[in-house]
Amino acid sequence: MTIYHFVGIKGSGMSALAQVLHDMKFEVQGSDVEKRFFTQQALEHSGIKILPFQKENIKPGMTIIAGNAFPDTHEEIQEAMKLGLPIVRYHRFLGDFMQNFTSVAVTGAHGKTSTTGLLAHVMEGAKPTSFLIGDGTGKGEEGAEYFVFEACEYRRHFLSYFPDYAIMTNIDFDHPDYFANIDDVFSAFQEMAIQVKKGIFAYGDDEQLQKIQAKVPVLFYGFGDENDYQAKNLVKSTNGTSFDVFIRNTFYDTFSIPTFGDHSVLNSLAVIALSHYEEIDAAIVKEQLNTFRGVKRRFSEKKIGSQILIDDYAHHPTEIKATIDAANQKYPDKKIVAVFQPHTFTRTQAFLDDFAVSLRKADKAYLCEIFGSARENHGKLTIKDLQDKIEGAEVLSEETTSMLKEHENSVIIFMGAGDIQKFQDSYEKQLTI
Repeated sequence: MTIYHFVGIKGSGMSALAQVLHDMKFEVQGSDVEKRFFTQQALEHSGIKILPFQKENIKPGMTIIAGNAFPDTHEEIQEAMKLGLPIVRYHRFLGDFMQNFTSVAVTGAHGKTSTTGLLAHVMEGAKPTSFLIGDGTGKGEEGAEYFVFEACEYRRHFLSYFPDYAIMTNIDFDHPDYFANIDDVFSAFQEMAIQVKKGIFAYGDDEQLQKIQAKVPVLFYGFGDENDYQAKNLVKSTNGTSFDVFIRNTFYDTFSIPTFGDHSVLNSLAVIALSHYEEIDAAIVKEQLNTFRGVKRRFSEKKIGSQILIDDYAHHPTEIKATIDAANQKYPDKKIVAVFQPHTFTRTQAFLDDFAVSLRKADKAYLCEIFGSARENHGKLTIKDLQDKIEGAEVLSEETTSMLKEHENSVIIFMGAGDIQKFQDSYEKQLTI
């Protein structure tokens, strides 16, 4: 039996896929850089071997699954070529793998990970479900009927997939290092839509998604009256949100979720819609929605003294606004402090004004140096360019996190897709001094 060797096993999709294959009793190992990533814990818990990169890791009889971030010139991939081993890119492998199940792709500019996690949790309450989530979590369930997975639009990787169903949460301009504009993003989603085999569940209040054409039914969900699945009569509290669901203007049922913000209602509505279409009992859906504990790095909270610290992956203006709105719903009596690390120079440049508008929704903003990508030229842009657009914003370094102590009885949200956690770690150490 072959050993699956993952080149770049600490990547969020890669680590999740490694766990899925491991659960299905395949032999799995992988390699990566020495630096510790949040995805490691689950791999270590499963007893999956993680090696430092070196060509000696590659042995005859292996199948190589290569992470998208690593070029063919990587020493391990070169060695595999020399030995004539099968080498499959992550998204290609996933595309083939999912054909064994009723597969559901969750895609969109925002909300992919949270919706994938929620859908997997709801589905497995009804039937055996395997899943792969972009926060590094994966599970291969024996005898699984469903496979729920996150499908990323970046570099059009999701065009390797031909799923039975797709949930499309929204279309927004992001990844400006790859996509030219919103029309380019739309064209990628349109191409993906044509590949779906049974049905698409799309956010109907999104003007881009309204234009999607497909060979299968496109069912819309959202707040507007013209949606097939509509959420109405929202009741928001500090414990969560409840809402009524109408299917083609006929009352279906009332659902409650322990999460916050309109985006959480929409994620839940997408899951309710697909579950209804697949004839999953509403009682199971209700129960599972209520017991969902969230995914990693999405509004992950801890209380220290009088402060609530939140770790969140928000790295696009739309996501920052949604996260701050959710914090305001849950903690209406507390000041909201945003600590934001922009991710990539291209994204920061493209959305400079939009970032400023979103961050002004917080009571106070702190900015960390831009987290650059290995692929980009830094140019002249600095964090000062963003600071100048937000009144009262201050620049924060790992050494100066102690200034956050002055925000007593506040919610401090550490946001970003780079290594923003190191600022939170530094601050937590300050609190123990």
